[in-house]
Amino acid sequence: MQSNDQIQLWNQAAVKILDVRRVVLEAGERIQAYYLPANSFMYSLRGNALVEMDGQKQVTTEFNLLHVTKGSRLDIEAEDEFEYIMLFYRAFLAFPKPRYVWRLEQASVTPFALQYTFMPDKPLLLLRYLNEMEKAWIHASHLDQLQLKSLFYQFVHELMSQLAEQEIRTARPDPVKQVLQYIQTHYREHMTLDTLAHHFNYSSRHLSMQFKRKTGSSPIDYLIQLRLTEAKKLLGYSDTTLRDIAAEVGYSDVYYFSRLFKKHVGMPPIRYQQKVREQRIIEDRPLDVSELSIGSRRNQRYIDYDNHYQYINGGSTPMKKRKASSSMIFIAILSLTMMLSACGAGSTAAPTASEATGSSSNTNTAASTTTDASAQTNQDNETRTISTVKGDVVVPANPKRVVVLYLQGDVVALGVKPIGTSEVFDGAAYKSELDGVNSLGSWFEPNAEAVIDLDPDLIIVPSEATYTLLKDIAPTIYIPYEKMTTEERLRDIANIFGKEQEAEKLIAELNSKVEAGKKKLADAGILDKTVSIVEGGLKEMSVAESKQYGRGSQVIYEYLGMKAPKAVQQKIDTVTAAAGSTVSMEVLPEYLGEYVFRSVYEGADDLSDNPVWSSVPAVKEGRLIEIDFDFFYYSDVYSINKQLDYVVEHLLDTVKTK
Repeated sequence: MQSNDQIQLWNQAAVKILDVRRVVLEAGERIQAYYLPANSFMYSLRGNALVEMDGQKQVTTEFNLLHVTKGSRLDIEAEDEFEYIMLFYRAFLAFPKPRYVWRLEQASVTPFALQYTFMPDKPLLLLRYLNEMEKAWIHASHLDQLQLKSLFYQFVHELMSQLAEQEIRTARPDPVKQVLQYIQTHYREHMTLDTLAHHFNYSSRHLSMQFKRKTGSSPIDYLIQLRLTEAKKLLGYSDTTLRDIAAEVGYSDVYYFSRLFKKHVGMPPIRYQQKVREQRIIEDRPLDVSELSIGSRRNQRYIDYDNHYQYINGGSTPMKKRKASSSMIFIAILSLTMMLSACGAGSTAAPTASEATGSSSNTNTAASTTTDASAQTNQDNETRTISTVKGDVVVPANPKRVVVLYLQGDVVALGVKPIGTSEVFDGAAYKSELDGVNSLGSWFEPNAEAVIDLDPDLIIVPSEATYTLLKDIAPTIYIPYEKMTTEERLRDIANIFGKEQEAEKLIAELNSKVEAGKKKLADAGILDKTVSIVEGGLKEMSVAESKQYGRGSQVIYEYLGMKAPKAVQQKIDTVTAAAGSTVSMEVLPEYLGEYVFRSVYEGADDLSDNPVWSSVPAVKEGRLIEIDFDFFYYSDVYSINKQLDYVVEHLLDTVKTK
């Protein structure tokens, strides 16, 4: 960025001073892996040090000035006694932006996101401002704070002046490199995409896109793989408990860690540990290989490592704190077997005699020994068998404690309020219906421990990964929603609760509303017009090219049957999965129909001053309809009903306002 551009942007900046500190390091003293909490000016006063800024090393001497951005990693090694001042600040473009500011923001980056180092021509003048700021910071009265801000602007003015004279080159830090370094150092700590983005002062979406573009994976996927790599090392060469290993690599929930490990590695952690150690024994004793090949004698243990790893070394829950011996496990199993035999068919959780033996006579025998009292079962204890893609699942006939991930809109529409559900966007149509319901994290990676604490009697999940994670907690139904129509999905979910009639009523009402909406649009001369759905900002846009894309595509292209421009419609007619193309703003008009729906969200780019966007006929002539990302994200029957109302109403409004 040119110095003149930086000066123009500084003129539009609002600033807050966060800290001014003086640091003295002894010879040989180090500061390692310090991630800056805010943008900072670092000014060396005396001595020499090796300073590494995001991997870029340099020897810093007296009166070197560095500008380091928020989230950058700083490593300092003092060669002799080294003294410096750190000035932390936050700045942002808070005032109405002239056109040249918009241009500069799009062409480059703000000066607050640039890193540079230089030797000032007038070092003592900069030092004078820093010393005065340090004094004002120490006193910290309101008047001193006002002086501090005034001194800061004078400091920046002098800095910009000297930068311009020397034509110092500034550079934007690589966000992916920064995040990689940060994850590698802090992988043991709690970390989400949002916290990473906040730490480095980027939006979550931008950071994720940049990271995936350069590494091929998302930041969280990279974090998971790094944690599991470290866990495998500990499992292979340490006798530490599974709980301690999970905590060491960043997972407080050992149950979740175990499931995640099995998903990515292909086997539970205990089985992996056993396999690695057996392999090491073979490598250490090569002469024993021949014995193993013909079958060596090894102690047998009753442990199903695929499903019961939690019983080893005290288990993964706090209920079992001592290691059970093999004999104790055998006695417990024998006792349980005898108890089940005595109970017979009296327990709905245990298999019937006919299921165990395949004989109908045993069923009759078991039934004949049942007393009249035990035959009078409470309706709440009755069960139903549901056929799923994972086989038959026995569920309560009247479930009271339901956990549902992602599919909550269909469940709510059927009149069922769950006790726990995955996170719901604030703008979701059914958000208010879930007031007071426990949030369990993201739908694709829920908190298994939180699910256990809720003690559910039924779990409904949308993916194989979540099915595998939760299926041992309670009866779990996997709904492959992405392969089903809305009606098919609703009927399957209704079947779980015995609410088939309610589902048919919802479907009939939706179809009736669709026909009424189509008639209104046809009468208004709108139904046969072309429609496009886009999402994006100043540089590029995503264009919906399937009925499953979301953002209203199902309502507009499937239910209302409206058409997109020819080039887009050809893809909609052939693509069954979610699909869309990203196009530059310059060619976007080729993809836009007579009506345009734009998905927007908090912080979305303002396109009002963009000449290409403003020249689009739909925009110029009032046929642009903005839709809320949160509201149009979901495709359940509850949301589709509300989305249909919104689409029809706003399409008709374009005619009324003419």
